[in-house]
Amino acid sequence: MGKSIIDKIWERHVVHKEEGKPDLIYIDLHLVHEVTSPQAFSGLRMKNRKVRRPDKTFATVDHNIPTDNRKVINDPVALNQMTTLEKNCMEFGIQLAGLDSPEQGIVHVIGPELGLTQPGMTIVCGDSHTSTHGAFGSIAFGIGTSEVEHVMATQTLWQTKPKSLKLEINGELNKGVSAKDVILYVIAKNGIGFGTGYIIEYCGDTIANMSMEERMTICNMSIEGGARAGLVSPDDTTFAYLEGRKYVPKGEGFEQAVENWIDLASDSDATYDKTIKIDAADIAPMVSWGTNPSMTSKVTEEIPRLEDCETELEKKSLSGALAYMGLKEGQKIEDIQIQHVFIGSCTNSRLEDLRQATEIIRGKKIHPQVRALVVPGSQQVKKQAEAEGLDVIFKQAGFEWRESGCSMCLSMNNDIVPSGEHCASTSNRNFEGRQGSGARTHLVSPMMAAAAAIYGHFVDVGALLAAETVQ
Repeated sequence: MGKSIIDKIWERHVVHKEEGKPDLIYIDLHLVHEVTSPQAFSGLRMKNRKVRRPDKTFATVDHNIPTDNRKVINDPVALNQMTTLEKNCMEFGIQLAGLDSPEQGIVHVIGPELGLTQPGMTIVCGDSHTSTHGAFGSIAFGIGTSEVEHVMATQTLWQTKPKSLKLEINGELNKGVSAKDVILYVIAKNGIGFGTGYIIEYCGDTIANMSMEERMTICNMSIEGGARAGLVSPDDTTFAYLEGRKYVPKGEGFEQAVENWIDLASDSDATYDKTIKIDAADIAPMVSWGTNPSMTSKVTEEIPRLEDCETELEKKSLSGALAYMGLKEGQKIEDIQIQHVFIGSCTNSRLEDLRQATEIIRGKKIHPQVRALVVPGSQQVKKQAEAEGLDVIFKQAGFEWRESGCSMCLSMNNDIVPSGEHCASTSNRNFEGRQGSGARTHLVSPMMAAAAAIYGHFVDVGALLAAETVQ
């Protein structure tokens, strides 16, 4: 019987196994940032322990870093966390992409772009969206602060092996539909708990035809469907992306690595605990209207009505979401007015995301009621975008062009959506207060966010692109 990539990676990393107990698995890469690491370092210090494998640990500052002027840090908590991380990395011998490093950026952006992230790895970080790295054919997941300390001290982690879920998407995507729309559609159709207890393997020709940056967007939001992790079997697209990156083997070493990576791909007769199939033709540009990612509809649709709810719990959930969001049942998605636009986050802040957005706004101006921010995912992304002139297109349209960091995704520093105002956001969570107390978040793709910035409300970007093609 064949094996899935999930089985293959897990089996290669089991250090100790006992019946009825979690497995002790080896961790290949531990990514660290300033928010969830201070207590872990303190724990090591109190127990007089060292970091077991500092060469397999890499740190950056991303959550608290100012994106308007990184030289001026007014928040004392942010300043303390960043300086503490710098001191900890120096003491324990960990490489840090700090405030002034050309490699600084959101941890889930710089891991892949530096080539730290590679197929077959187990990767952890004190951040829930570590699942992003699964796009390369790795098992990657977020961990808590106590687990951060355990990995630092032992380079291992106790884990119960999750079940496997095969999510197969086939067909050609409609015009204006991006990877972000795909994963929002999956969650809207199946709910925020469909992946609970599973690692998801995304496959099918739709996934196979995606770029690595698109696959990262898909895997990034696996956690929003309840999954422990999400991944894609490595292929030629994966290898082409990795070749030549800083921490990837060179020459014959790369060729040997590719031979090993090819064997990781799921066997054709692999079995899974659960399978979901989706037709790409059913997916349209999506907009979240509620307070969790499953509360999402196609841009051409209406917000659900209470009378359509099947249970009292559904009615209560819908009623509460509409009250918080200031929306009405049956309201057209395209009638939702927007005051803020945020293009960024570990979900959609890579070069391809910025390129897609500029294709929509080129030669246009943002709506006078809209404040729009673009926050590149890393210093490398920022530099590349500026080399292509993307920053000029954004600024000419009226966007604020920022430094790299997590920013408005989780309302850090001054990048906050005011209470009661609506934001079209390329981030990954629309929970109450996520972008600021009382902020109303709508999850969308970079193209949809760009279009909302221009029109001041949501529009069907697929129709826009079709109209431009006709002209």
